[in-house]
Amino acid sequence: MFKTDDIVQSKTGGPKMVVLQVKGETLYCARVDDADKKEIEVPASSVNLYHEDGDFGVC
Repeated sequence: MFKTDDIVQSKTGGPKMVVLQVKGETLYCARVDDADKKEIEVPASSVNLYHEDGDFGVC
């Protein structure tokens, strides 16, 4: 469902993240505002593709 370079956001809110790599049901992401691109491991089931509604990200 997800692929490298997708922009995702936790279903409970939080920062936008870019998908760096996908391994099965695990996504390796980095916050889009993190210049160092520190990798964060998240389950694919905990995020949705990011989209904006006005000034806010909505999942």
